Amino acid sequence: MSKITHPFYPIIYVRGYAMSQSEISETVATPYMGFNLGATKLRQCWDGKVSRHIFESPLIRLMKDYGYVDAYENGHEKTGKLSAKSVIVYRYYEQCDTDLGQGEVPSIEDSARGLNKLILDVREKVCMGDQKALNDFKVYLVAHSMGGLVCRCFLQNDQVSDVSTRAMVDKVFTYATPHNGIEMAGINIPDFLSLNDMNNFNRGNISDYLNLPGNPERVDSLGGHFDENKFFCLVGTNHKDYTVAAGLSSKLAGDMSDGLVKISNAVVAKSPRAYVHRSHSGHYGVVNSEEGYQNLTRFLFGNYRATGVLEVEELPLPPTIRKALGKGKDIKASYYFESTLSPRGAMTYKLTERRKETFSAVLRKFDELLKVNNVAGLNKARSPYLFSAFLSSKNITVGKSVVFSVDLSVSTTDYEIDGFLFFDRTVPGEYLFRNTVVIRITSDAEGFKVRYNFSDDAWSESNGSEIKSDDKGLYIPLTSKKGFKARLRLYVDEWNKQ
Repeated sequence: MSKITHPFYPIIYVRGYAMSQSEISETVATPYMGFNLGATKLRQCWDGKVSRHIFESPLIRLMKDYGYVDAYENGHEKTGKLSAKSVIVYRYYEQCDTDLGQGEVPSIEDSARGLNKLILDVREKVCMGDQKALNDFKVYLVAHSMGGLVCRCFLQNDQVSDVSTRAMVDKVFTYATPHNGIEMAGINIPDFLSLNDMNNFNRGNISDYLNLPGNPERVDSLGGHFDENKFFCLVGTNHKDYTVAAGLSSKLAGDMSDGLVKISNAVVAKSPRAYVHRSHSGHYGVVNSEEGYQNLTRFLFGNYRATGVLEVEELPLPPTIRKALGKGKDIKASYYFESTLSPRGAMTYKLTERRKETFSAVLRKFDELLKVNNVAGLNKARSPYLFSAFLSSKNITVGKSVVFSVDLSVSTTDYEIDGFLFFDRTVPGEYLFRNTVVIRITSDAEGFKVRYNFSDDAWSESNGSEIKSDDKGLYIPLTSKKGFKARLRLYVDEWNKQ
């Protein structure tokens, strides 16, 4: 029996879609199916050169940083005792290979059934019949692309899995999964496109194998079958570096994508998520990236969760636009909300970044924020959800506080007056607010305390001010000389408490 120590449970990696038979054969011919792929390049530096950075791979880093091991021995999967700190690769594509299998491609449902069986097999090998270990056993599912749909089918479809097995899953982490299907040139993959099982990404088919009731327009809900808080979605925002199909996929998927999956389709409703400037796969892919690894391990093993939502109170107008409004003119405008979050000491990665340049900033109309009654279907403001961050006090190198920064900015699109764009005196994209908030979480005997300061006004290493609170919880007041006013609503809680 291997001792099970929370939060270090076995990790099952479920790889993504392999389109052609040659890709399937190449995938099956590798032991770790991509989880061992690293990278040596970051994006461009200030001088235009590509910075060299060695990221060993998620698998190797889990071994080096946390003592995880693989599940192979003497050329085969281990048949005896398995460490609780094991990484197991789910080889569901092996049966499609003409050398090792029957050459038959499994359906999503069959792959989900196999995942149910694999989890039970891992439990048996880790616990070796010990009742306490059997009671304590949990597993993490980590999946790329279509692998996330296999995991959801296992979790959501009662016809392919057992309730007792599903209860053994503690958390799920997906990289670039098309949770709401794949669209090319704005059109969802059609049901009749069965070549190489591409219709697995058709929303109607996804609804079927997830066993969703009715015929929903969106298929990105867990439907109450799994806790959304324990389901993390990593979203790629770099479509340019996705080179599959000679770049055709990137062009058809468009700007607001990772080159294959639209940003808006890569999350599960109500789940925590992070946005990173990485492509769907390849040298700049989400899986083989420091950003992906940092989000993965902090979600699995971290001990704090911080969520940021911006509650807008006042959106000022330029003097000319304000004058037109006073004359009864109809004014229309939208706003970009950008946020980039980095833990202290992070030199080569950001946990999440939503920026205009990567087409991932949050866009809201004025009426959605401050004139909700004018918008059909809204009963409260659509406050921008800025970030979900999982943090670890084990990573503290200085002092006793977990420290992270949030680079925040709010800017406008063009203003429209009575249906016409107004260019005369305003500057396109003018910022209403821009500053970096430094947030410190310090544990004490009573729990934890949160302090903040603004790095534009004071050095980031200063303790700053104690965070404000009201009947809704913690918040940081944001103001600018132009008249912008908002509250950065901060939800902080302990994570991974057993």
